[in-house]
Amino acid sequence: MTDSTLLQELIALSARHRLQSVALTYGKHELCYGDLQEAVSRFAAGLIGLGLQRGERVAIYLEKRFETVIASFGAPAAGGVFVPLNPLLKPEQVAYILRDCNVRVLVTSPERLALLDSVLAECHDLRQVVLLDAEQTLPSGGELSHCRWSEMLEAPPRAGHRVIDTDMVAILYTSGSTGKPKGVVLSHRNMVAGAKSVAAYLENGPDDTLLAALPLSFDAGFSQLTTAFHVGARVVLLNYLLPRDVLKALEREKVTGLTAVPPLYIQLAQLDWPAAITGHLRYFANTGGRMPRETLTALRERLPKTKPFLMYGLTEAFRSTFLPPEEVDRRPDSIGKAIPNAEILVLREDGSPCAPNEPGELVHRGALVGMGYWSDPEKTAERYKPLPSHVPGREPGLVLPELAVFSGDTVRMDDEGFLYFIGRRDEMMKTSGYRVSPTEVEEILYETKMVGECVAFGVDHAVLGQAIQVIVTPPAGGSLDTVALLAACRSRMPAYMVPAAIEVRQGPLPRNPNGKIDRKKLSTEFQGGDG
Repeated sequence: MTDSTLLQELIALSARHRLQSVALTYGKHELCYGDLQEAVSRFAAGLIGLGLQRGERVAIYLEKRFETVIASFGAPAAGGVFVPLNPLLKPEQVAYILRDCNVRVLVTSPERLALLDSVLAECHDLRQVVLLDAEQTLPSGGELSHCRWSEMLEAPPRAGHRVIDTDMVAILYTSGSTGKPKGVVLSHRNMVAGAKSVAAYLENGPDDTLLAALPLSFDAGFSQLTTAFHVGARVVLLNYLLPRDVLKALEREKVTGLTAVPPLYIQLAQLDWPAAITGHLRYFANTGGRMPRETLTALRERLPKTKPFLMYGLTEAFRSTFLPPEEVDRRPDSIGKAIPNAEILVLREDGSPCAPNEPGELVHRGALVGMGYWSDPEKTAERYKPLPSHVPGREPGLVLPELAVFSGDTVRMDDEGFLYFIGRRDEMMKTSGYRVSPTEVEEILYETKMVGECVAFGVDHAVLGQAIQVIVTPPAGGSLDTVALLAACRSRMPAYMVPAAIEVRQGPLPRNPNGKIDRKKLSTEFQGGDG
């Protein structure tokens, strides 16, 4: 093995060449590549000992820590599929994902397991819970078996199931334009090709130190691991409470690469940066939405020696474009060109290529195109479509279809091939770097039984990107207490999903021709449009 084809080989190869080099830093603790590889192999053997079959799902519900990384790579090493869960999710949302993709093994902490106590009985496919070491006696009885993390690492060596690079390796859950989160299925090839591509244009090397500030349940967050492990670099795991904690970590750990979302950068740009950071921070990269021009300017003033990389991507194809730092002054509004080993097309509705500067849909083809949405053929068919035979790269003589990701985003490409984002075709809200489904917010509001009708939409916000605005009507024959409704939201939703404001109207809310509440009309009226 001279090059990685499977996800876990990213660690194995770096361990072969950089055995004693530090792979992970967490607080005051470090883990070298050799020890990380040993732990991954032992955890994989433990999963095989539990009876994990090829392709079965292992969910990880933890904050960023060594065990989170070991489990994320150990599950693939066993031949399984890892499902990273955002630690901000509420128990009902965790249970939905566990049921949706038939999770067999859950890795979590005693504290988090206690939060899930009321919902795990609904997860009928779940068989094993691996608990980070707890002093108390493990639960017994019932259909669920429990074991300690330390017991997993003491399992006798066992080979994992045979898999190939086109097998699935991960399911990342992302909000859809309607309803519950969707599970994006990614293959070993998707994730390894993504690591190699990003490392190429960011010019990552073994001397880099990357800060993992984003959740590892995000594709861009997990990419900090895969990109670093591909080149033998170090990753600093950070669970921060305040933006200033990020600055302290950048300075303390002499971080060379930072990837974050616009809301965090907006907050960071308002702080005083230690002068030493610009001496070692080689680049900062933006993902998850457009960075405001004033924020970019402020960051560059604070970091005169640091290269800015502006990126665009979607979980369904991991990463699509980046703007080279040398182009930022010339075209700061551009999302750049295709990343290495990907091709980005701008197509009309009939599938034909758009002329220069003609708006069309961004379509991504290549090795990073995912495997569809888990157990959802309808939504998969909407997003993953065969490329027409007349587009670049598809000669008429090719018989087998090639699936590409049709993003749903409208862009234009200028005469020099640079892309510019115009807008989203769906109604997704982008807040604090998260994609939030308005329907999911509305469903939770209805579950409170405190509203009659409701509608959610995003409004532009200087810090959040978009703030979640809700319009509600009182329940029939009743009144509505917005303070109590917000409290109910906070108990049921992650912080990023809680509405920023609630407006009460007397019903009924306006309908569209299909009889559905007219979200677009209400949003336009609220934001001062002509309706």
